Amino acid sequence: MAVLWPPRRRMSAPCFLLCFLLGFVAGLFPFAHRHLHLDLHLPLPPPESAFREQSVDPPLPPSPPLLQPDAPMATEPSERKLVLVVTPTRARPLQAYYLRRLAHTLRLAPSPLLWLVVESGEATLEAAALLRGCGVMYRHLSSPTPDTPQDPRRRGRRQKRPIDSRARQRNAALDHIEHHRLHGIVYFADEDNVYSLDLFYHLRHIRSFGTWPVAILAAGKSKTIVEGPVCEGSRVVGWHTRERTKNPQGRFHVDMSGFAFNSSMLWDAKNRAHQAWNYIRQLDTAKDGFQETTFIEQLVEDETQMEGIPPGCSKIMNFHLHLEDKDTVYLKGWQTTQNLDAVIAVNKK
Repeated sequence: MAVLWPPRRRMSAPCFLLCFLLGFVAGLFPFAHRHLHLDLHLPLPPPESAFREQSVDPPLPPSPPLLQPDAPMATEPSERKLVLVVTPTRARPLQAYYLRRLAHTLRLAPSPLLWLVVESGEATLEAAALLRGCGVMYRHLSSPTPDTPQDPRRRGRRQKRPIDSRARQRNAALDHIEHHRLHGIVYFADEDNVYSLDLFYHLRHIRSFGTWPVAILAAGKSKTIVEGPVCEGSRVVGWHTRERTKNPQGRFHVDMSGFAFNSSMLWDAKNRAHQAWNYIRQLDTAKDGFQETTFIEQLVEDETQMEGIPPGCSKIMNFHLHLEDKDTVYLKGWQTTQNLDAVIAVNKK
């Protein structure tokens, strides 16, 4: 017996379109919940009366950091002046020791600091390798070796060399600073001296030209001499000098590592006393002991344009040592491929 089903009604177009849109929206709902960060389980906000009953205390301001009585005020690195440390050097047995010792001191000094190392003659690979691992921002420069003056009357005999070839090395660093307009405080730090970290804190307080006393080890290494300014506060009123005469020669009695100045004085005549000078450099023809005063006379006219640091100039912050290494054999690359002679032989049983 055949069963007859009733005929199926055809779905109208509006009903089909409505069902299609409902299914499409239901399918997109999980994606909309993910991208629009919808959270259907958020708690209801509390009534306004709850906010009126609660009182929130304002946050306390942060307490200032504790500072030691004698510690200098710390500033942000962006507000500190750049210290340009100029160090002349040459290839010799103790070069690695001097440079590494000075590098350890500069690495502890506050930034920003740029170390300008100037070698006499061509730059050596040994010094370049040491500077790459010193941990200090540096620039490795070289200065041409000064020519030996030829005297026709002294043929066959030893010719006289310039008094201080390090003057040309410092001038090479000054040329680099002026050419690249490096704004900061220029300081001549010889590699064989000893420096305190307090010195690099006080250097950044110099406005134009600053000076301080330096302890110098005498030639006989039996006593220490102090050379530098005598101050009342920050005003220079006199000088400590190593000369024993009543009328010492020279205008300013300062060691080469006992002063620093603003680098803008090299190219901006408005920042220095002698506006007629167009080329501020050290004179390699000056006599021994006059290198400092002849250079300072190009920057300032008298003591009124100097700043004594620290106030009172009663603190020794660096030492000038006379250490010679003439009798030491220079090892190429600072190393030897042969065994060293044993001073005490090992007893073999």
